[in-house]
Amino acid sequence: MTDLHDDAELATALATEAGKLLLAIQADCASGDRGDREANHCILEQLRAARPDDAILSEESADDPERLGRSRVWIIDPLDGTKEFAERRGDWAVHVALAIDGVAMVGAVALPRLGITLSSANPPALLPAHQPPRMLVSRSRAVPLCVDVGQAIGARSVPMGSAGAKAMAVVRGEAEIYLHAGGQHQWDNCAPAAVALAAGLHVSRIDGSPIVYNQADTSIPDLLICRREWAAPVLDAVRACGETQG
Repeated sequence: MTDLHDDAELATALATEAGKLLLAIQADCASGDRGDREANHCILEQLRAARPDDAILSEESADDPERLGRSRVWIIDPLDGTKEFAERRGDWAVHVALAIDGVAMVGAVALPRLGITLSSANPPALLPAHQPPRMLVSRSRAVPLCVDVGQAIGARSVPMGSAGAKAMAVVRGEAEIYLHAGGQHQWDNCAPAAVALAAGLHVSRIDGSPIVYNQADTSIPDLLICRREWAAPVLDAVRACGETQG
């Protein structure tokens, strides 16, 4: 068994190195396909050498069903925000996480264009909350439920790219709420969830239930990461708006 701090240091190093590789690729050609492929190889090669007994679930690799029988499963998104990457924007990320018995225990999210990697081992202290709350939304796909919830709680919408960039914006104090209902996969939010939980934020499905990782179905349809004081108002608004839409 390894110490979780050692796991977090490994996750941070892997995400940071992959981020540097992606910056070089972005400067060269900004090919999302190449970025996904090469960053995935960079992470998995080192991860398999460092943690040979652990299972891996990566967006860019074939799923191995043996992971379902393992306690420790690394969940990887080598390039979260392929569209933003290809457009040479800054709101894309690298996710490296470790789920233990279905719980997001360790996570590192690199934001290469900002030159930072946020880790579950040492998340930043939360800054004072903003009023009215700022709620992160997709810059390209407005989900009606999220729009309605934002209006119900009086939030100001802040468009942003990848899931990792949005989640880390809450961790870094650039927003109070990240509500998502448009469908994701385990690799989209495991690392962000681990960092957010370590920072003292609320993390759940939009019905308030915990997110369980290393499931056979990689889909996670919805997500809420927010300041704890906003969890109950947002969840109440989700229920009310869902009933209205239904």
